[in-house]
Amino acid sequence: MLRVHFTAEDLAHVRVAAAPDPLWELTNSVQVLATDESALAYGEWRRLVRPGRGPADVLLAGLMPSRGYAPDFLTPALNGSPTLDNAIDTVLSTPRKVLRDDLASLASSTERSHPLPAATRALADGDTGALRRLGTALHAYHRRALAPHWPHIQAQVHADVAVRTRAVLDGGADGLLASFTPLLRWQPPVLEADYPVDRDVLLGGRGLLLQPSFFCHHRPVMLAELQADLTPVLVHPIQHTPGWARARGAGGQGSELGALLGRTRAAILEDVVTGRTTGELARRFGISAAAVSQHTAVLRRAGLLLSMRRNKYVVHTITPTGLALLAGVPDVPPEL
Repeated sequence: MLRVHFTAEDLAHVRVAAAPDPLWELTNSVQVLATDESALAYGEWRRLVRPGRGPADVLLAGLMPSRGYAPDFLTPALNGSPTLDNAIDTVLSTPRKVLRDDLASLASSTERSHPLPAATRALADGDTGALRRLGTALHAYHRRALAPHWPHIQAQVHADVAVRTRAVLDGGADGLLASFTPLLRWQPPVLEADYPVDRDVLLGGRGLLLQPSFFCHHRPVMLAELQADLTPVLVHPIQHTPGWARARGAGGQGSELGALLGRTRAAILEDVVTGRTTGELARRFGISAAAVSQHTAVLRRAGLLLSMRRNKYVVHTITPTGLALLAGVPDVPPEL
C-alpha cells in the first residue's frame, strides 16, 4: 500500500503535468514490452515492436525489469518540457555516485533471479563507453517503439489532463484527487494506492506533481528515493483507446472523413480543442445530448477526437490528426 500524506500547503501545490514525460514513457514501455499483461491496451503494440528488438534492447531490459526496482537515475526530474535529446543527456550526466548506488540497488533487488549483465555493471563505474552505448540504446528504442505512436500518446495524455482540469474546476484540489478513484483513493489528508511494497510518503510542503503516463499500467509509480529539495512525482496510468497501435496518422480513415462534411461537426471539432463535456457541447450548439453523442462518435471513429468518461460526464478532446485537419481547412466559418 502506498500512502501519500498531505498538509494544507501540499494541497495548494498539487500540479498535473500537461504532457507526457519522455523518460517515464520510455522506461514504462520497456517494462510493458517484457510482459504479456494488459493485452487489450498493449498487445498490438507489442506485436509491432518485438520483431525489431536487437542487442541494444538487452541493455535496456537489464536496466528496466518488468517487476521490482528500476534505477531512479533513468527518470530524473525534467524542468519544463525538454526535448528527448536533452532528457537523455540529463540521464547520461548522472553523477557517478548516484549511478553506483542505483545500480547496487538494482543488483540487490529481491525480484532479480540473475546477476546484472556486464554492460550494466560497467555503467556503475561511470565508464564513458558504457554511457555512450546507453544513450545510443535509448535513442534507438525511442525511435523504433515510441516515435511512430508519439502523436497518439500525447493526445491520450492531453485527454486525461482535460479530465483532471474539469475536476479542479468542479471541486478544487479535493475534486482533483478524488477524480482518480478507484486507481487512487483520496481519504483526506492521505492519498492511497495499491503498491508492491508498504510505503508512506510525507510531502512536507513540497506539493505533488501528478504525471499521466501512457505506458504506466495497473498501479502508480514513484521514485524509490525522493530528493528533499524536489517536488515528488506520482506517475499514474491513463485510459487507452482500443486499436490505437493500428491507427497511426490519418491513413485508413477515408470513408469516415467523408462523413465529416457539415457545419455542426466542424464546429464541435473546433470547440473541443480545449476539452468539452457532452452537456457543454449540447448547450453551446443548441442540440440534444444524443445528437452530440452521434457527432462525436463519427469524429472519434475517424481518429479526430478522444472521449474519456469520468464519473457523471464524458470529456471530448481533439487529437493531433483533428488539429491537422482544422489547420488544413482555412474556410471554416469564423462564427463557428
